[in-house]
Amino acid sequence: METMINPINGCHVVAVPFPGRGHANPMINLCTLLIPSPKISTITLILTEEWLSLISHQLPVGSPKLRIRTIPNVLPSELTRGADLSGFYKAVYTKMEAPFEEVLLSIDSQRLEPPVTCIVYDAFLSWVVGVGRRRNIPVAAFWTQAPSVFSVYYHFDLIADRGHVPKDNLPIGKELEIIDYLPGVLPTRLTDLPIPTTNVNIILEAFTLLTKAQSIIFTSFYELQPNVIKALSSNLHMPIYTIGPSIPFLSLKPSPLKSIPTNEGGYMNWLNSQPETSVLYVSLGSFLSTSTDQMKELSLGLQASGARYLWIVRADQESSLKAECCEEKGFMVPWCDQLRVLCHRSIGGFLTHCGWNSTMESIFAGVPMLTFPLRSEQIHNSKIIVEDLGVGEKLKRVLVGLENVIGREEIAEMVKKFMDLNGKESKEMRRRAKELQEICRKAIDTGGSTNASVTDFVESICHGTS
Repeated sequence: METMINPINGCHVVAVPFPGRGHANPMINLCTLLIPSPKISTITLILTEEWLSLISHQLPVGSPKLRIRTIPNVLPSELTRGADLSGFYKAVYTKMEAPFEEVLLSIDSQRLEPPVTCIVYDAFLSWVVGVGRRRNIPVAAFWTQAPSVFSVYYHFDLIADRGHVPKDNLPIGKELEIIDYLPGVLPTRLTDLPIPTTNVNIILEAFTLLTKAQSIIFTSFYELQPNVIKALSSNLHMPIYTIGPSIPFLSLKPSPLKSIPTNEGGYMNWLNSQPETSVLYVSLGSFLSTSTDQMKELSLGLQASGARYLWIVRADQESSLKAECCEEKGFMVPWCDQLRVLCHRSIGGFLTHCGWNSTMESIFAGVPMLTFPLRSEQIHNSKIIVEDLGVGEKLKRVLVGLENVIGREEIAEMVKKFMDLNGKESKEMRRRAKELQEICRKAIDTGGSTNASVTDFVESICHGTS
């Protein structure tokens, strides 16, 4: 499939995201940021056929610059990939490369637009580096997690040399050891490092090849972790562009081309009827899920807290949880426009799994976070939110006889404290959230660090084109 445009001169960017929502969404937002540049004539976004069907409603519309090309569904379906993650990752690294390169050959042979100037690839799609070298096309690695997570993986040898990996086999108590030797990264407990227990070799291979890229793009803004960016810039000897937050903030501006989902009215109408900063927004991500026991404890804890809440739950969980939901205080839906919700006047907090996109959206909206991380990278993000930035609190894991389950009593107590607008700690946390929001907004404004990074990136890849 492709959307045709007239052949014109200029810079041609190909973008290929990792097939996951937390990766595809930021790549789409990058494409949206690049569209206004007069130096760029064509942006070709390459997706699998399934992923195009999943995110077609999120694509920017009305621009002749954007072309969508698809490769066949060579991967396990997104609907079932959780059942065999190792098989999914194997397919990503062995079956996507050939059809991707065929698309590049097709672009060259049709000569309907300028030759490809640069490939922006998700940093975990390491095989793209080889494609770029074979075809003499510069590549830019696109990093969709926190810069400090990048630094941990990049300096993995330092962590291994000190006997800090794998974490699961460390003596009891050593996981609390403070790690303070990673360049630019604030001191952190070993248990809060984003060291995965699976796919370590894949990550290390991606970072070995990443050093052969021509530049790196971070989905963060410079002011969030400036010491990390400075240290990486010194060590990598290649340009680093901080183009974040790579979230759909441009969609907040009124546009006649932007369609409003038909199912939006219910939850937006409910939010409109709630007092200012009174609602806790609850979302634990779109892919990983918690256990049935944990979902029940969370539901009962929210009920016991007395707080108003808007909870995004999976469609297969919605009916059972709604039976326990007090509709006067709580509202459940399977999907919402998250950024618009976070920016709503009634939202006073975000109970989050700490995915990086959700973290950036909450910072943009100036909303403090009650963190409920589910895996290693999210645990590290929780540490950033609570300890480094001071814009959140963490739900601690006081077990209730069920492994790794947070009990309803603790949830209720934490939610009450978190949503208490008059508490001293809460006031300071909300002040800091608004302060960080202002820093974020300045970064994306004309002349800000993000705006300048996007301009510099375009200049670097379009140098010499006309």
